[in-house]
Amino acid sequence: MRHLLSAVVQNVPGVLAHISGMLASRGYNIDSLAVGETENKNLSRMTFVVMGDNHVLEQVRKQLEKIVTVVAVQDISARDYVERDLMLIKVRAASGSVRTEIRELVDIFRGRVVDVGPEELMIEISGRESKIQAFIERMRPFSILELVRTGRIAMVRGSHPEELDEFSAAQQMSE
Repeated sequence: MRHLLSAVVQNVPGVLAHISGMLASRGYNIDSLAVGETENKNLSRMTFVVMGDNHVLEQVRKQLEKIVTVVAVQDISARDYVERDLMLIKVRAASGSVRTEIRELVDIFRGRVVDVGPEELMIEISGRESKIQAFIERMRPFSILELVRTGRIAMVRGSHPEELDEFSAAQQMSE
């Protein structure tokens, strides 16, 4: 089973190494990981995709919550959320008819060609994991030369997550 976790952490050096080391030492495999600063420069958001049953999910959550620099952990997969993945893919595209066919597929998938070389095209595409996977499968016959993905990012629909209210209040008092 696929679980999407979001952890808000203090934006300090070593947090990513600490968290990924803790998960690895306990044998939890991270399928995807994306990290970035939030609207508050003192906080970063880490989005994990973890494979496993509910027991694995609960153990990962408990371990994350024990880490001092972790402010809040949410199981996003249990809520209504928007998820995106970004990919750059380079495919062989030497002749005019092949390039035309690839460009048509790029348009259908709402991607964009971001670099044109003499023998290849580089394409940017974003969306849900299933869309990215479908596009990869459509590109395989053209010979994929290189592929890189960001990992999943996600945000719960609706208002500001309640888990951060306490931290925001504590931050304001300390300033």
